[in-house]
Amino acid sequence: MATINFLYRSQKENAPLNIRLLYRANDKDFVIGGKTRYIISKSYWNNKHNLTRVRDAQTIQEQNKVRNELYSIEKHILTAFNKTHHEAVNKEWLSLQLNDYYKLDIEKGAIDNSLISYFNTFTSQKKTEITLSSIKKYNVVKNLVLRYQNGLTSNIQLEDVNLNFKRSFEAYCIEECYAHNTVAKALRTIKTVCNHAKLNGYEVSPQLEAIKPRFKKVSNIYLSFEELNKIENIESAKLTESLTNAKDWLIISCYVGQRVSDFMNFDKKMIRIEKGKHLIEFTQKKTNKIMTVPLHQKILEILTLRDGNFPRPISDQKYNKYIKDVCRIAGLNEEIYGSVKKETKTGNKIYRKVFDNYKKHELVSSHIGRRSFATNFYGTIPTSYLIYVTGHSTESMFLQYIGKSNKDLAMELTKYF
Repeated sequence: MATINFLYRSQKENAPLNIRLLYRANDKDFVIGGKTRYIISKSYWNNKHNLTRVRDAQTIQEQNKVRNELYSIEKHILTAFNKTHHEAVNKEWLSLQLNDYYKLDIEKGAIDNSLISYFNTFTSQKKTEITLSSIKKYNVVKNLVLRYQNGLTSNIQLEDVNLNFKRSFEAYCIEECYAHNTVAKALRTIKTVCNHAKLNGYEVSPQLEAIKPRFKKVSNIYLSFEELNKIENIESAKLTESLTNAKDWLIISCYVGQRVSDFMNFDKKMIRIEKGKHLIEFTQKKTNKIMTVPLHQKILEILTLRDGNFPRPISDQKYNKYIKDVCRIAGLNEEIYGSVKKETKTGNKIYRKVFDNYKKHELVSSHIGRRSFATNFYGTIPTSYLIYVTGHSTESMFLQYIGKSNKDLAMELTKYF
């Protein structure tokens, strides 16, 4: 009588499960190990897989999915074992049976080697690790690939993602008026998905690693302290209540360094005072990281005028529109190079970034607060502290993010000479 066990033996957060075949023959116990292609998370395996009396619907669904797959593998191996003499059973035999299992699945259509299908597999396996906004970004790229694929004679397979694919895909995107860096980000995403497929045992092109998306340096728009003073000093009579509300949010964002998805949810209940300093504690929506950030005096001044309350929350769409109006009224009319989204043809409702010289207020968007914070305080606050607030993974990423030129950075350096 043979039995099958599955084990999680990796130190990584996500890895394929190991399989162990145990049987007895001629009064001896045998244990043969192998590795499946079924990737799951360590946290699920350690904390959820063996739970009983589960009430959470998502956990039940996840358990059923994993158990059904493991049952299918177990059934395939044990059926083959019962047809094989025990002397022929060894590690190589087990590996062959696993390969045969996945080959059968491909023939049945359970495993689809198409790039589009694996996008779905990728987001399904990653849904417990990445945010909903990240999943949406992957789906945006998947839909772009679908539109590209519609002009081809066959579906794109994982192993088709090679240097020829890169050249053809880039040409299609340029024809469709996509910005250079948008195309580069899409290729980076496609490569990420293909590498995940490779880890999962799928065949990919040997040229995959040679695909290296090239990004162009773009102007990073930020609001200087001088420009922020102009915004603060707009005469109240020139602003409606909605614009005043947006103006206060804009100033707050430039002194707290957080994404709009986070600061727009700030509430006075999140504030606490320690040793006379005002701190705000919240969980970042994108990273799920708990943050504690000090509140700048400029923010406290706004709260004082609002009886301790933050401004009224508004939608991202309205916020982006209102802060452009606020900056226009503040006189931020300097012509600089940047991009705005415009229809590719009048009335077709297909928008792409168009790079040109624009008045600065036209280029202002919700992201400018985080970049202004990072840029304005660079050189005056230690970089490690700034990175903590902005949430960048590395200092190199942070330095690429801030909006100062090489000349600006050189002048900052002279302070230490």
